[in-house]
Amino acid sequence: MVTLIIILVTAGVSILCFNGILNVNPWIFNAYQVWHRRQWHRMLSYGLVHSGWGHLIFNMLTLYFFGPVVEHHFTIAFGATVGAILFAVLYVSAIAVSTIGDLLKYKDDYNYNAVGASGAVSAILFASILFEPKMGIYIFMIPIPVPGYIFAPLYLLYCWYMAKRNMDNIGHTAHFWEPSMAWSSRYSVNLSYSVIS
Repeated sequence: MVTLIIILVTAGVSILCFNGILNVNPWIFNAYQVWHRRQWHRMLSYGLVHSGWGHLIFNMLTLYFFGPVVEHHFTIAFGATVGAILFAVLYVSAIAVSTIGDLLKYKDDYNYNAVGASGAVSAILFASILFEPKMGIYIFMIPIPVPGYIFAPLYLLYCWYMAKRNMDNIGHTAHFWEPSMAWSSRYSVNLSYSVIS
């Protein structure tokens, strides 16, 4: 349920920006603006806007498929209400945490911008892989599923390559912070399971 709410809000804001109804500029993560002008809201708002339809659809489809897996494990461990709240906290905090590296690296670069929920979506993706490491993940036109424990390092390699190219406004380095967010969520669920047992 939380996954669907996040998808609807993110898609709504992104579409309003695509159509020019909302000005995208105040929403974009710009490390210079955050660091020097204290526009801290950008560390969260950038997760609601995307660079285009492909970026939005890819992120929201990924969230749609993997969000319920993490929500399910959180619900089992913490109950429906607390599980939903913790899922939302994981998602929102992952948006902010995923900007830390770029904030420190680009704080004096006025031209560095990033958009997209990729950091938070990656945290959810990695958390689902940690909960179910043998889960099969289908990659576009490949007709056989790739196990999560193989997909994860390949995905990070792709993100590293895209970050090195730095040819779009997508914060690819955000994905490197997310395995630690996913691990901490998996660890907290393990602690909860051991308390319940």
